[in-house]
Amino acid sequence: MSADAPPLDRAGRRSATADVVIQTNKLTKRYGDKTAVDNLDLAIRRGEVFGLLGPNGAGKTTTILMLLGLTEPTAGTARVDGVLPTRDPLVVKSRVGYLPDEVGFYEDMTARQNLRYTADLNRLARRDGEARIAGLLHDVGLDADADRKVGAFSRGMRQRLGLADALVKDPSILILDEPTVNIDPEGVRELLLLVERLRSDQGVTVLLSSHLLHQVEQVCDRIGVFVAGRLVASGTIDELAAELTDRWIFAVGVRGLSDAERLLAAIPGVTAVTRREGRLHLTASHDVRDDVQRQVLDAGGTLTHLVREGADLDAIYHRWFRTDEDAAGPVTGPPAQVRS
Repeated sequence: MSADAPPLDRAGRRSATADVVIQTNKLTKRYGDKTAVDNLDLAIRRGEVFGLLGPNGAGKTTTILMLLGLTEPTAGTARVDGVLPTRDPLVVKSRVGYLPDEVGFYEDMTARQNLRYTADLNRLARRDGEARIAGLLHDVGLDADADRKVGAFSRGMRQRLGLADALVKDPSILILDEPTVNIDPEGVRELLLLVERLRSDQGVTVLLSSHLLHQVEQVCDRIGVFVAGRLVASGTIDELAAELTDRWIFAVGVRGLSDAERLLAAIPGVTAVTRREGRLHLTASHDVRDDVQRQVLDAGGTLTHLVREGADLDAIYHRWFRTDEDAAGPVTGPPAQVRS
């Protein structure tokens, strides 16, 4: 699946005019005889939320550090908004908001003071900076804690403050590295809603790196599956599901038919019908949901359940890991932290 296919928005529409804002060509990073990122070709278009999905140690953070110009690639190139990070890292940094998985703050300063410091670094006028800081503290749910010292903050509160910090300079691109780690469920929900608003209201391009499938599935337009330093698949969930060999499996609940198994087995394209846990499970060569509904209703039965199985992000992810997970162990480079 090509990473260059035009993205879908959350309404399922393709953008014909979207331009590539993050692009890599054969991007590679080695540490000694270990390859952290292996010939990565990636294209992320302006205004989309792209999820880089993979386990810890897969090479996601190393990729991000190369995009930001914080580590040199061994081979290949990366461009961020048309800029080479290796040549102009400060220009890239001026356009990109970055939330690392471990963000550092001045412990003896308040949340507001930390954000003010970042605003000053980015040369925001004091009046504009104060208004933006107040709005961001509200957006990440830290109004009541704005004037508390960060040293007393929990990890979840630090993550939310880190997101506000990444947004102080009003970036056109936002890179989030495991942004929801150790945040409570309500905080996760609010963060994902904020990401959606940034994309829909402001056209911000978001690269979200995570190992949490359901969160990536909720908010991302397209997904790249990252395994042992390689991008093994990229596309929308529907596009990735189309590559599954067992993607047409359905769980069916039927009431009022004594011969339901025989009736469903007679549907063209159905190759197997089994019964388990009180439901019938159909394997087919294509989507037979309309045919199932018609067959049951025409026979005078009631359809109580009809769900497609094995075509969600969990199935897609584990399809790749069954073949690739053991190919190489996790590879990590030296840690790096950066303030926006």
